[in-house]
Amino acid sequence: MRVTVLTFGMLREHFGESSNPIDLPEGATVADLLAQCRACRPAPAAVWSSLAVAVNREYASATHPLSDGDEVALLPPVSGGATPAVSHVALTNSPISAAAIAEPLRHDEDGALVVFDGIVRNQTRGRRTLYLFYEAYPEMALARMKQLAVEALQTYPIRDVLIVHRLGRLEIGESSVVIAVTSAHRAAAFDACRWLIDTLKQTVPIWKKEFFEDGAVWAQGEPFPPELAPERAQ
Repeated sequence: MRVTVLTFGMLREHFGESSNPIDLPEGATVADLLAQCRACRPAPAAVWSSLAVAVNREYASATHPLSDGDEVALLPPVSGGATPAVSHVALTNSPISAAAIAEPLRHDEDGALVVFDGIVRNQTRGRRTLYLFYEAYPEMALARMKQLAVEALQTYPIRDVLIVHRLGRLEIGESSVVIAVTSAHRAAAFDACRWLIDTLKQTVPIWKKEFFEDGAVWAQGEPFPPELAPERAQ
């Protein structure tokens, strides 16, 4: 059988292409695919030990069986009742303004509007930053962002959520991600906003490349939560 392997960020540099067809025997699992990829790609061991895997845009374990035609994404670390409707989630290549996009969330019943505005700074660990470049697995990133918004609405006593992330080249001072939360009381809005940005950085497949005066590097992302590691079942 043949599956299509998608790679992003630092992994794509080791594979050479963002989309690679790979032939596997019938009955192969995610673990078998990873073993075959390790054998033919010279990526450092640390890369393989820190990634997560998605099969057809859903996170998958090492024992997950593969089928002909599956889309398998190798993801390096990044940064009850009815399901609530989520309309304020987006990826964009255009500049974003935290004030402009958060303002429409205001409502008379809200006592708090908490906004997190992630901004491109001019240095990282003492090295002068020239600009950043963000890449995503867009279909899965959007689905995961919507899921996070739904989970926040179900977990915290808040009224509305907005999540917008930039992609492409970002200059110093531009906003990379904006998260806004409205609620009747400030504590819930603060708690939900903090949970959203922390969880987004761990689980949404978006990667950052930093460009310095003396070179460029893919930023080392935060580790995936243990339950998303494909080798947890081995």
